[in-house]
Amino acid sequence: MLEFTTAQISMGQTAVDKSAALQLLAGHLVRDGLVAEGYLAGLQAREAQGSTFLGQGIAIPHGTPQTRDLVHVTGVRLMQFPEGVDWGDGQRVFLAIAIAARSDEHLLLLQQLTRALGDADMAEALSRADSAEAVLHLLQGAPRELLLDERTLGLGVPADDFDDLLWQGARLLRRVECVDGDFAGRLQQVDPLSLGDGLWWLHSEQAVRQPGLAFVTPQQPLRHQGQPINGLFCLASQGEAHQAVLERLCGLLVEGRGQELLRAGNVRTVLGMLGGAVPTDWPSARIALANPHGLHARPAKILAQLAKEFDGEVRVQVVDGNAPAVSVKSLSKLLSLGARRGQVLEFSVEPRIAEALPALLAAVESGLGEEVEALPAVTQVAIDTPAPLTTQVKPADGSTLQGIAAAPGIASGPAHVHLLQTFDYPLRGESPALERQRLQDALARVRAEIDGLIQRSQATAIREIFITHLEMLADPGLGDEVELRLRQGESAPAAWLAVIDAAARQQEALQDALLAERAADLRDVGRRVLAQLCGISETPEPDQPYVLVMAEVGPSDVARLDPTRVAGILTARGGATAHSAIVARALGIPAVVGAGDAVLLIAPGTALLLDGQRGRVTVAPAADQLEKALAEREQREERLRAAHASRHEPAITRDGHGVEVFANIGESSGIDKVVEQGAEGVGLLRTELIFMAHPQLPDEATQEAEYRRVLDGLGGRPLVVRTPDVGGDKPLPYWPIDKEENPFLGVRGIRLTLQRPQVMESQLRALLRAADERPLRIMFPMVGQVEEWRQARQMVERLRGEIPVADLQVGIMIEVPSAALLAPVLAAEVDFFSVGTNDLTQYTLAIDRGHPSLSAQADGLHPAVLNLIDMTVRAAHAHGKWVGVCGELAGDPQAVPILVGLEVDELSVAPRGIAEVKAQVRALSIEQARILARQALSLGSAGEVRALVETL
Repeated sequence: MLEFTTAQISMGQTAVDKSAALQLLAGHLVRDGLVAEGYLAGLQAREAQGSTFLGQGIAIPHGTPQTRDLVHVTGVRLMQFPEGVDWGDGQRVFLAIAIAARSDEHLLLLQQLTRALGDADMAEALSRADSAEAVLHLLQGAPRELLLDERTLGLGVPADDFDDLLWQGARLLRRVECVDGDFAGRLQQVDPLSLGDGLWWLHSEQAVRQPGLAFVTPQQPLRHQGQPINGLFCLASQGEAHQAVLERLCGLLVEGRGQELLRAGNVRTVLGMLGGAVPTDWPSARIALANPHGLHARPAKILAQLAKEFDGEVRVQVVDGNAPAVSVKSLSKLLSLGARRGQVLEFSVEPRIAEALPALLAAVESGLGEEVEALPAVTQVAIDTPAPLTTQVKPADGSTLQGIAAAPGIASGPAHVHLLQTFDYPLRGESPALERQRLQDALARVRAEIDGLIQRSQATAIREIFITHLEMLADPGLGDEVELRLRQGESAPAAWLAVIDAAARQQEALQDALLAERAADLRDVGRRVLAQLCGISETPEPDQPYVLVMAEVGPSDVARLDPTRVAGILTARGGATAHSAIVARALGIPAVVGAGDAVLLIAPGTALLLDGQRGRVTVAPAADQLEKALAEREQREERLRAAHASRHEPAITRDGHGVEVFANIGESSGIDKVVEQGAEGVGLLRTELIFMAHPQLPDEATQEAEYRRVLDGLGGRPLVVRTPDVGGDKPLPYWPIDKEENPFLGVRGIRLTLQRPQVMESQLRALLRAADERPLRIMFPMVGQVEEWRQARQMVERLRGEIPVADLQVGIMIEVPSAALLAPVLAAEVDFFSVGTNDLTQYTLAIDRGHPSLSAQADGLHPAVLNLIDMTVRAAHAHGKWVGVCGELAGDPQAVPILVGLEVDELSVAPRGIAEVKAQVRALSIEQARILARQALSLGSAGEVRALVETL
């Protein structure tokens, strides 16, 4: 990216006219080795096409596309002309910035000049500048406009205390990219200023990208320093940009109108009082920019001149861009957008000048004074599509593909290949009436489809999902926004997708897990309607049970599946610990994931044989092969029936070695069913899921009731509770956390709860009170350092002195490699370890288990992971402590013999897998398992380990 430095600036130059100035500039570029001789002709040709004068005494001469081959190195050279140079049309230039660039990099330069071009006194200041440093300061130091609009306001946000409210305000500023991630921490170091009426003010100049002001009010009454907190202003300060709004706010307070500001029930009223950008129901329309070099100076000037013909505000922004809408009447603001060919512009105008929209769209469509080539048909994609499959070869009949074993079981049936759809449609419609009718017809067909799905669905949860979809289709808010766009000339598909996409993005931006699920549902129902509008029909489901083939099945997709119709799942991507695989196991659907993009080329209806235990898929299997597999499936089902019959018997190997088999659960209800499945206890109660089930932080009494319900249902069996494992990747709506570049390496697990000691203490007290005489085990997630464990243990010991518990053990989860390596130290202090293999695998192998192309390699049977487990077990047993495994590996049939051989004391699995794991342990010999485990530790890959287990 082009940047300005003092070394590029030549001061005190003179030129009799523009031609002489261009010769000076070209000579400078040639001498410095940036361009070849002949570049001057390019500068002159560009000026002949249109003046490069920007305004405020600044010009940016640059070559034409035909002279880009003469550029050796991209760069700029600046010349100050104190007396000025006549650039034509009465325009006088005091600073000329000559640009040598091979592409449109000068557009990025314009964004840096935006502030300078907005300063009415810039030309005079440039003529008087007496040093290169002074010129550079003028270009970079002009004040920036304060960002204050509906995105920086949060009215009635959930917050527990002043710090929570502060984090909410900082989060809003981070979301609009005004500040960096550590801005909230900077604010916490500042003493807040009380403004009266319960209003408070905080500001910082550190970690600020651009000036912005956030205003947040709490959902419930709060107090700070003995005073009420009714609202908090968080200022990202930079220069004097905030001066006007601060003066306006002071005026309100002097007039005694602070309470009026707080009583305002909507964002529009608050912004009106503070002087921010007030959102209104302005007409808007979109159009794609076809100019070959984007919205550069010449077309932008024509657009600005056209907008000035209308007596009202006209704004534009780049759809899917980060920048807010800008005034079309400001040339500098238009240039700051950096809009490129093919990007979609959204214009909005005051309602009283609605006639400006057609004129603006027509001007852009005609090229804004330039010859333009028509853009190809606009392609809108509702969700990310898979990478092109041109390098893939369709699997041959009879071939066997190796993937990742995700959910055990054997399945057969025709392939139902479900590819993500691409929708092509024009942005502009034929007429509002016709487009409206098209949309109504599509909505009617989709409603009929969903009604049919509701009638066929036997599972209550699935029916409720589709009922929610019907409610979304009937949402009057969405309908009104679509209608407004249709009236402005957009096509039905363009209007529908724009509204659905905006609504989904709004939900996702709230970083609420439940609302994010709603966003997924919005996109889902949006795709259904879009498919109808574009005349694209999904491949009908086979009448018989089928194998679903997809690029990757998300959790919401799997939740919709009917196990009576879907025999198996085959995906191109994903790993055994992906959420989709976890849900598939919970539903009992055999699944193979990460088999490669070639599976997407399988013809619909092709017979497939899927082995979810070995991770294999056979395409169009031979009759004898299918018969053998189905016989094996029958044998397995018989084993499962036998396992279920003996599910309450202990898991003891043939030679007398016992392993406890517990259950992983995420809620307090249904504990009796878990015990009925044969669970000898609960090895993992995910308390963050209990927290997520509440709209606000559950109080101590609520939590105690939840934990007591589980302990009562267990009837004296042990309960292992994990404190909340939340953080940047799994936020809670009432625990605001700054967006992190890598949340998996950020503030999560014990790091977060130690920052909120009052929340952790409340949970610990609730647990201790619920325990009574029952066995309670508390463990802390994501411990990576000994000091973290000791801080948590001290808190438990202090509270245990207040609330005695007869049978209490406290331990940690081994999820971070450093914890496994420190196991010999930690084992002397903890009561137990529980290995979370999902996170331990991704941290050990440095693979995000949700990564689209790498997650298939995140296999917990990798010898590196197994060696860390072995190290943990040996350290624990040396101190007489026990070790459990509560990650997905504990329920993997190929992993059970290895884990038993490593002498893990407890396996905690999904409730429906308890009987099978117990039966598998009973079929083993501990000596045989130990030999197998030692062999596995010496291998080089997870694939080799799985092949070794196959020899059993």
